[in-house]
Amino acid sequence: MAAARPANRLLARRCAQVCGALAATVALVLPTAVEPPAHAAPAVVGGQSVGIADSPWVVALSSRAQFGPGRSGQFCGGVLVGPDKVLTAAHCLARGGLDVPYEEADDLMVIAERGDMESPAGTEVPLAGMWVNPGYDTGTHAGDVAVLTLAHPLPAHSAILMAQAGDRAYTPGTTAEVYGWGDTTGYGDYSPTLRAARVQVLPDATCQEAYAGSPDGTFTADSMLCAGDPGGGHDACQGDSGGPLVARGRLIGLVSWGTGCGQAHQPGVYTRISGVLSGIRPPL
Repeated sequence: MAAARPANRLLARRCAQVCGALAATVALVLPTAVEPPAHAAPAVVGGQSVGIADSPWVVALSSRAQFGPGRSGQFCGGVLVGPDKVLTAAHCLARGGLDVPYEEADDLMVIAERGDMESPAGTEVPLAGMWVNPGYDTGTHAGDVAVLTLAHPLPAHSAILMAQAGDRAYTPGTTAEVYGWGDTTGYGDYSPTLRAARVQVLPDATCQEAYAGSPDGTFTADSMLCAGDPGGGHDACQGDSGGPLVARGRLIGLVSWGTGCGQAHQPGVYTRISGVLSGIRPPL
């Protein structure tokens, strides 16, 4: 069985920074073997390059101290929801991802307006504060959300609207896009440039069947939603955690977890934004 994304996503990202040519091999054994995704393409998984100017709300989380200088130290994604507020996944800041408590990662920052992580373009913004959901369940992955407060604001027009409960964007069958700089194949092939993959919002019943108390996590509809391609081949992967799932121009999810990358009948699981707004109520 392929490994759950929260652990394998960050572990594989760290290996890619420090293991060089061995990254793809090590990604296969951390913590269990990762099967190649069906119909994988050189993109998020099954996606294509996109311009940061067309999606300015997509940001990267960076720590060069923990992940090295390559690719600007990017290790997770995030999404700008206000001039000085970024949403990301709680598991991105867990000790398993950073090796140190997030409070001690002094160089954590958000990189905005940089589509190519190997370029100096854009803005690197230090943090003024971090809130990690204290109710985040590392076993089921419920409540996988964190809020980063920027030390100085970004342009307000760069932020994206969040979809409230009842928004049509959550309707099963709706086309959505997931964004990130993560693994493009499931073998540790990280993209230096921003990619997006087109997926479908899936019925809750599909997700409950796929992840009904699986070893990788437990799907709960009030705080999660699933999106993917029924036949596989389009998905988020390691390094995309915390990044946005967008439908009808609004943020509906954050990349959270799943089994493998782009596998049929194993869709990606996302933190449901309406659940964040109505249930968790973070300091936005």
